[in-house]
Amino acid sequence: MSSPESASSEGRRNFLRRIGGLAVGTAGSVGASPAAPSRDTTDSLVFMSATRLAGLIRARKVSAAEAVDAYIRRIESVNDRLNAVVMRAFDRARQEAIALDRRARRRDFAGVLHGVPMTVKDSFDTEGVISTGGTYGRQQYVPSQDATVVARLRRAGAILLGKTNTPEFTLGGVGGINTSSNSLYGSSHNPYDLTLTTSGSSGGAAAIVAAGGAAFDIGSDLGGSIRLPAHMNGVAGLKTTAGRVPRTGHIVGYGGVLDTWQQMGPIARRVEDLALITPVISGPDFRDAACAPVPWRDPHEIEISKLRVAYFAAAGAFRPDDATRETIRRAVGWLGETARAVTESCPVELFEALNATRSKLTMGDGWAWYQRLADKWGTKNVSGEMAQTIASTPQISTAEYVRTWDEADRIKSKLLAWMGSWDVLVCPVAKGPATPIDRIFNAARDGGSLGFPGVFNSTGWPVAVVRCGTSADGRLPIGIQVVAAPWREDICLAVAAYLEARSGGWQPPPI
Repeated sequence: MSSPESASSEGRRNFLRRIGGLAVGTAGSVGASPAAPSRDTTDSLVFMSATRLAGLIRARKVSAAEAVDAYIRRIESVNDRLNAVVMRAFDRARQEAIALDRRARRRDFAGVLHGVPMTVKDSFDTEGVISTGGTYGRQQYVPSQDATVVARLRRAGAILLGKTNTPEFTLGGVGGINTSSNSLYGSSHNPYDLTLTTSGSSGGAAAIVAAGGAAFDIGSDLGGSIRLPAHMNGVAGLKTTAGRVPRTGHIVGYGGVLDTWQQMGPIARRVEDLALITPVISGPDFRDAACAPVPWRDPHEIEISKLRVAYFAAAGAFRPDDATRETIRRAVGWLGETARAVTESCPVELFEALNATRSKLTMGDGWAWYQRLADKWGTKNVSGEMAQTIASTPQISTAEYVRTWDEADRIKSKLLAWMGSWDVLVCPVAKGPATPIDRIFNAARDGGSLGFPGVFNSTGWPVAVVRCGTSADGRLPIGIQVVAAPWREDICLAVAAYLEARSGGWQPPPI
């Protein structure tokens, strides 16, 4: 299996480990150690957690071939309605499962994900499997090697079933359609109501995981693209700390002014899977220069009773619906039963100011960075909405752009100081649950509907999302954000797991 990591890179990683004792979390460091015991009791192969499935395969109570076949049948059953999996690798998956089962009979396990079927967002390169990123310039693009995260997962034993839908370049939709949609593959649909959005840009990923078509998926998040789909499809997701997971082999890669904004992470039905998968994909690959060798901390070692919790249910122009506010209040009530302190607090002025700098930095060059991305991949006609946006957006001066960049850094410093008073922040993901796919955005009605997901991309802080509530009509999931300081994914996951245990977390959709 080819990988973007060279032999010399492997040597440098080994050197770092020797001098610092760093568990940087690369696939090379996970070995064949078993995963932590699963707390999931689900019996269905396609609905149990990836952690539980991995344990059953390791105990040889289930074969990798059985798991792959079960997930393929599930995809074939639901995907015509969801349009979530847009490229299939079923034949190869079956072959890999047979090979892994041979290894299992010898007690030779690839890693903690031995035999676990996954899908991967179509924005990641996958060796030998068409990887379009939702754009026509890559409609027949077959990478010669996997993205770093994909290579690490496969090395740890995960089996790729296929690729999941995303907007063009993970950034633009088609004709104002309010879901993960592109001109190549069309629109994805929410498994709880097929007329509603999956959100994006990891919408296909969240939809197929929610519907039991994959044990997990990997998403990318530039402004909420893991967290919003996790919320609207009722699954768990983790946006890691900036610099935790390499972006090598993602269609929007590393480098540039917006370098620190994009973070990768897993999407799964259960929080325990986020804790299983993230260390596998973490750590430097010596390609993405922003990636740091920061040790992974075990979420099981966090004591909720020692945590100082901040929360808000609404802030400034962000006024969520009654069910969302009630979900936050209920979650805070559960934490109040055990946490050291729970206090309502939100630096709304700083959030709003940082959002303003995000808008200016994103559009300040007249979207020239987006046009360069299209040119790189030979896309002559970007999606209509984005083409209009590019054509109508003026550039600002270099001096104003740099001033805005400086201002964003000042605000991030103030926010980090604010976060120093708390261990975790609990807040909504969006104003409400999933909305209709074809509802056009209206500023008067929808202004502030997304809240502040982009703030946590700008700061680079880790955020977990877990389902904790249900819409007023009892049909749709509502997730919440669990935010911590940089590199404290362990706190995010510990709190998310506690809230999942109290709320029940993911629930099977009706599809």
